[in-house]
Amino acid sequence: MDEIWVAVSGINAVDNPGPGIGVIRSLKEDKDLNVKIIGLAYDAMESGIYMDWLVDKVFMMPYPSQGKEPFIKRLLYIKEVCNIDVIIPTLDVELPIYIDSTDYLESVGIKTFLPTKKQFELKNKTKLIEIAEKIGLKIPQMKVITTYEELTKAVEEIKLPVMVKGLYYGAYKAYTYQEIHNYFNKIVNEWGYPIIIQEVINGDEMNVIGVGDGKGESLGLMIIKKLWITTLERTWIGVTIKNEALFNAAERFIKEFKWRGAFELECIVAEDGVYLIEINPRFPTWVYFSTGVGLNLPARLLRASLGLPVENKTNYPAGKLYVRYINEIVTDLDRYQSVVVKGEC
Repeated sequence: MDEIWVAVSGINAVDNPGPGIGVIRSLKEDKDLNVKIIGLAYDAMESGIYMDWLVDKVFMMPYPSQGKEPFIKRLLYIKEVCNIDVIIPTLDVELPIYIDSTDYLESVGIKTFLPTKKQFELKNKTKLIEIAEKIGLKIPQMKVITTYEELTKAVEEIKLPVMVKGLYYGAYKAYTYQEIHNYFNKIVNEWGYPIIIQEVINGDEMNVIGVGDGKGESLGLMIIKKLWITTLERTWIGVTIKNEALFNAAERFIKEFKWRGAFELECIVAEDGVYLIEINPRFPTWVYFSTGVGLNLPARLLRASLGLPVENKTNYPAGKLYVRYINEIVTDLDRYQSVVVKGEC
């Protein structure tokens, strides 16, 4: 097969890692695809820049906050230099630009496999009630607020501890009123209003990862139970499980909303049922776990974007353990200097 140049973002592998490295490792392990990787970075310190055994070329990208025009202009330059065939964006903040530009990117020969704008809006946490009802799950009690007065009233009703969340980004567990006010101000300063105060549900944290074909069918699903998370709520140790209620909910989610592309459903399984906590419209940081147990979801997404035959079976063993670890890279300074000075290497 001819070389397939795939651009992947989110290649930071720090304490708050992006999903990019897991996606890249997965694509490289599909031996039937001759994949070359273009790493898209936003900072010269992103670890994936220096993983030259995984990443073939690296280009710096303008921050999405700078707007659509410089973002797309940069992609066209990269297309000219490396002939990007497919882009797999993995960060929430950049997805609106890619989704809004899907048709244009397709017209210049860059394929994607992303949710629609309407589907992306399901990430809005105020949509959880509607979604949970349609897929047979519960949701925690929550209040949408915009003032300190509403904040105090919401906490009095829900009771401590609570989750303090932004509409799309940011989520913190708060045990005191001081912590609540600190997180409230932090999210408002970063993302604006409104703020969501959400009930804390006690139970097992379980997440479903999957890919939808855009027509209502699944291209594969996997469930994990989180055993250990970091202070930044990232999965450090997890185990594969089988849970019929979660499988059914994920399949209904794909069918009901005709989901296209990658997704993650964050849930808590409590004594009184399964609660939907959040929806992520992309692969999670632990995406390589699926590949490690024989369910290479990133490769399936790539195949779907190219119109190639895609396996859609959901076969994986329960009881497999995922453990993240820290490693170091020792390399030449030239790569860093090239990225800083030229914006590529």
